[in-house]
Amino acid sequence: MKRFRLALIFLGFALMTFACVPAQTINTPLPQATTTPEWFDMELTDVQTGETFTMNDYAGKVVLLQTMAIWCPNCVVQGNEVRNLRKALGNPPDLISVSLDVDLSEDEASLKEYASGFGFGWHFAVAPLLVARALGNLYSAQYLNPPLDPMLIIDRVGNVHHLEYGIKDAETLQKAVEALLAE
Repeated sequence: MKRFRLALIFLGFALMTFACVPAQTINTPLPQATTTPEWFDMELTDVQTGETFTMNDYAGKVVLLQTMAIWCPNCVVQGNEVRNLRKALGNPPDLISVSLDVDLSEDEASLKEYASGFGFGWHFAVAPLLVARALGNLYSAQYLNPPLDPMLIIDRVGNVHHLEYGIKDAETLQKAVEALLAE
């Protein structure tokens, strides 16, 4: 039992240490399918407005997607950087931000309270199991580990670009997003 507890402590420390490593490379393309992934068609509900949407609704736009959980302190920091990015760019209509809660134990009411409490003004949705599973299977199980601050960008034609794990400041995000907005 003591060894198990020690192993859990070590694992937790390792995960937190890895999550705090600064991003070094950015905008690494992920393997692409010939068609958009099935999860792009799966319906999500914006907890702040009650409106439903899919990733395919934003075809022709650039989507910045962060997987997160309300218990994750790094996610709040990253959310503030997304807010700073949107402000720096003047909230362009062709840049869509989505924060996707991948903790299956969290609900829409709690996520709505979180988003409004921090004043985050973009799409927040609880990931249905099939969407969470698709993110983990298609890109990496790390997308289901919120403290790693996993983010991806979907470009105008539906290609998915991975951003390095760790908190990304607004300037780093801006470099990645502007290149895709210019296409």
